[in-house]
Amino acid sequence: MSRPNPFLNLFRRSYTTQTAKSTHSPKRPIPQCLRNRLHTHLTHQQRLNHGPSNPNGIDPNFVSILDRPAKMARVGKQHGPGLIILALIPLTAFALGCWQVKRLGWKTDLIARYEDRLTFPPLELPLRIDPDAISEFDYRKVWAKGRLRHDQEMLIGPRILDGENGYIVVTPLERVDERGNKSKILCCRGWIKADAKAEWYRKQSGGQPEGEVVIEGLLRQAPKKNMFTPVNKPETNEWFFPDVQQMAEHTGSQPVWVEETMTPDMLTNYYREPRGIPIGRAPTVNLKNNHTQYIFTWYALSAATAIMFYMVVKKPISGVKARVRHSSEW
Repeated sequence: MSRPNPFLNLFRRSYTTQTAKSTHSPKRPIPQCLRNRLHTHLTHQQRLNHGPSNPNGIDPNFVSILDRPAKMARVGKQHGPGLIILALIPLTAFALGCWQVKRLGWKTDLIARYEDRLTFPPLELPLRIDPDAISEFDYRKVWAKGRLRHDQEMLIGPRILDGENGYIVVTPLERVDERGNKSKILCCRGWIKADAKAEWYRKQSGGQPEGEVVIEGLLRQAPKKNMFTPVNKPETNEWFFPDVQQMAEHTGSQPVWVEETMTPDMLTNYYREPRGIPIGRAPTVNLKNNHTQYIFTWYALSAATAIMFYMVVKKPISGVKARVRHSSEW
């Protein structure tokens, strides 16, 4: 018998050694992903081998879509409180427009009534005046004779006239009847520039007439105070607003307010202004009547917001899709 090849013996020895080592080495664990695949494969294989759970191959728990039909739901932009607010805006603006129409009629009648009173001749003021009856004679031309109490003069300001700073001069007019009874009313004489504020200057230039004078003007109701106007300081004779009641108590006068009038004339104003002689107002009705603009504004706003509301409601919703809302019992 021939001897085996030494190279083959070496190969057999190496293979035997490796086989023995692999036999005694511990087994490596199977990865989790391989386990899952193996479990799925075995389960599928068992189903193929054993067939369906019932002879007909129908699952008893199966529910057909015909038994519980799907519900169609429209998906789109849902309008919330913003739509309600948008609907209230045109209604509110329309109501305010109607209210301004009513206010326009009231203001027009009021101005017409005041302008009618300006056509009457001046009425002499009695010595005693009922303050409650002044509203019935508002904008009525009146005249009174008496002496101006310059020692109780009050300057209201600052006030602007033609771009120049100045003050409104208010002086009590003291009147005496045949029996010697005295009474005072508040006379708003007009505007002076700030440079003529000093009393000595106006006394020399004729801005403070002495003796008996005749005042002709308009009987007016007490002006209404603005909420931003500072508070008057009677103790220091600082006045920012014509508070008739407060001024009357400060000077011992009746709460009667007369605004001295004059014919508007540029030459007269040029003569009076540098001398500190008060520039009176014109005998006209100076009430503002802007209700026509307010009516247009509110009705235009109502129409614009109504169109916006219609466009929002009627505008087709972009990207609307129908989806199937499955039954909760599926």
